[in-house]
Amino acid sequence: MSKSNPYLIRDLSWLAFNERVLQEAKDKNVPILERIKFLAIYSSNLEEFFKVRMASLKSIEGLKKKERKELAIANNKEIIELLQNEVNAQQGEFTRIFEFEIIPELKEQGIQLKKWHQLSEEQIAFVEQYFEDNMLPFVQPMLLNKQKIRPFLVNAALYFAVYLEDENKGSTKYAIVKIPNDYLPRFIELPTKKGQHDVIMLDDVVRRSINKLFPGYNIKDSFSIKLTRDAELYIDDEYSGDLVEKIRKQLAKRNLGNATRFVYDREMPNEMLAYLMKVFNLNKHDLQPEGRYHSNFDFFKFPSFGKDHLQNKPLPPLEIEKYEDGRPIFDHFKNQDILFHYPYETYEYVIRFFENAADDPAVEEILITQYRVASKSRIMQALIKAAKAGKKVTAFVEVKARFDEEANLRWARRLENAGIKVLYSFPGLKVHAKLGLVVKVENGKKKRFAYLSTGNFHEKTAKLYCDYGLLTADNRLTKEVELVFEFLENAKKPDHTFKHLLVGQINLRHQLTALIDAEIKAAKAGKKAHIILKMNSLEDRLMIDKLYEASQAGVKIELIIRGIFCLVPNRKGLSENISAISILDRYLEHARIFYFYANGEEKVYLSSADLMRRNLSFRVETSFPVYDKALKQEIIDGLQIQLSDNMKARILDENLKNKYKKSKGKRVQAQLATYNYLKKKHGIE
Repeated sequence: MSKSNPYLIRDLSWLAFNERVLQEAKDKNVPILERIKFLAIYSSNLEEFFKVRMASLKSIEGLKKKERKELAIANNKEIIELLQNEVNAQQGEFTRIFEFEIIPELKEQGIQLKKWHQLSEEQIAFVEQYFEDNMLPFVQPMLLNKQKIRPFLVNAALYFAVYLEDENKGSTKYAIVKIPNDYLPRFIELPTKKGQHDVIMLDDVVRRSINKLFPGYNIKDSFSIKLTRDAELYIDDEYSGDLVEKIRKQLAKRNLGNATRFVYDREMPNEMLAYLMKVFNLNKHDLQPEGRYHSNFDFFKFPSFGKDHLQNKPLPPLEIEKYEDGRPIFDHFKNQDILFHYPYETYEYVIRFFENAADDPAVEEILITQYRVASKSRIMQALIKAAKAGKKVTAFVEVKARFDEEANLRWARRLENAGIKVLYSFPGLKVHAKLGLVVKVENGKKKRFAYLSTGNFHEKTAKLYCDYGLLTADNRLTKEVELVFEFLENAKKPDHTFKHLLVGQINLRHQLTALIDAEIKAAKAGKKAHIILKMNSLEDRLMIDKLYEASQAGVKIELIIRGIFCLVPNRKGLSENISAISILDRYLEHARIFYFYANGEEKVYLSSADLMRRNLSFRVETSFPVYDKALKQEIIDGLQIQLSDNMKARILDENLKNKYKKSKGKRVQAQLATYNYLKKKHGIE
């Protein structure tokens, strides 16, 4: 690895991605209720960032200086400060957008978000009764004494820090009160005149009645606080013992981790903040000032009041007429591959693939990988049905899928109870491949049918995440999918060489490097050389160095990166042939696509893997070629649509400025253009 090459700071680039989410919240071309959802997405993303990434960086600070130096992270403290400064700036912008743009625009639309001191007499009576009837058992008031009473703050729970004055002694006291947003809706509709919608946040219901909780005290003020804790499991991918049992034990401790940030209302007096820091054993690096309201991922549940015009115009998932003829989906791809692009096209055909397999007496075996799956899953139910019908069913369940560990353990138990063979995580590796395989007996011969995808088997996220899925009976691919499952079952690398699939731990990194090298060779020979890479994250330094090398050889490289981005583009003498954009719109861009010009052969791979060190070195991933010429062209067309976006695309540069890409001519919004492209393809008016 070249030590002289520059790289962008990984976590700062991720914060730049979250700033793009915030840009959507302030974009006046986005309907107001959708803008509120983007505030929720921003907050949810940031919560996870502090639970995982910031927690990891802070844990490094606990190492000795020599240990940090050996790990090449001597500047870790400076990075933490840089990240905190960026978060603080973004949080200030969040508050400005919410207070001075969202709330006034909601009012113009007949929706008023009221604070506790803005209520009518009728609304006061309603709020006080609501508090009495619904909230008293949950608010848990507690006076603080920094010497004796140090309550434990639940991870990510909302509290009020209350500033009190003893009516008799005149002395100052502090207390905390829990805001029960884990039990009750965050937004409560108030009685009001017809045609108007008044809403109050649960926080302000508590504020209105907080004096009832502390008789004998005057309430001087109250301020929202929240503590985020380290939520990493720290299993360390151990090679001995029962990994599943270790994960179960660690899950019970997840909410007990060390503090990674203390969120507080920036209007809180300094002396009160200092007191709370002592009570909760915090330092200045734990502090994050925010606005009046925290845990804003609850904005996902902001009521719409039936105002459809304040939301995105729906794009109903496309149903494809030829697959609606009542025949099993298998009949449609025996001789020709089928490519689906979610959420533009319905996910129903993937579900049918497994449901048809469960019902088909000719099916002998079904295999699947499970990384994330819906809580109510027809695919999992189809597997259970198949097992009960006597078919051999095998599911590889990745129980280390972050924040889905518990859900995956529950599904694993249900599958095992139904007679399904469940394979669990590898020590030292995550299995991130998205594969399904069905084995049938037709005319006395075994026939394989496979599903390969860039996304999870998750019916809910298939409506929100942009992904590709390929149904194929092509023996070149299905045979190698079977080899991957043999690898997962035996934990032993296959003796056979993969000629078509690129598989993590076997040939993925090597083959991707070879594909880039081929473009470098072509460019040096004066031939056309072109690479287009679309993915969630680009972080692996070996791959970045290889792309720098390709750029210097004259290869044209176009990147479409959703999130983490560590390559420095368009720098003279290094990367002047590399351009990069990021697209953020109503759907989450999730597909990974690798395109290589290949002397006119145009090789296209779809992948479960990003170009991150963890994906290329510590996961089992699959990248799969698309051989059908028409389907390959469809993917290339989709890439060109995205590269033409001049409405939702941002330019990725080394300063992480997130400037919108502007170009003359036709306005292109890639996600809408893709939907219309597919409608035209299927002949849908």
